[in-house]
Amino acid sequence: MLRLNCFFKANTAADYKRALAAATTLTEKSLKHEGNIAYDVFQSATRSDIFMICETWADKQSLDKHSATPEFVENVDIINSCGTMKIESFDF
Repeated sequence: MLRLNCFFKANTAADYKRALAAATTLTEKSLKHEGNIAYDVFQSATRSDIFMICETWADKQSLDKHSATPEFVENVDIINSCGTMKIESFDF
């Protein structure tokens, strides 16, 4: 299994709202992708400009297929245009 923690920091309050909407849309669609075990968005309780997407995949092939979908490309482009993302990846 693969776990990704994608930490997002927004440039502005408006960017945060736009990025969070894109992350929520991506989450709804990603939960239906083959090989997805878990996918969710978590907002920081202490920082109004931070959220995290936490995702778990059965294997790298499933993650690669997910990353090639139109909804992934579209929504990740929106998120990246609104701030910066740091990704941590774990195999288990």
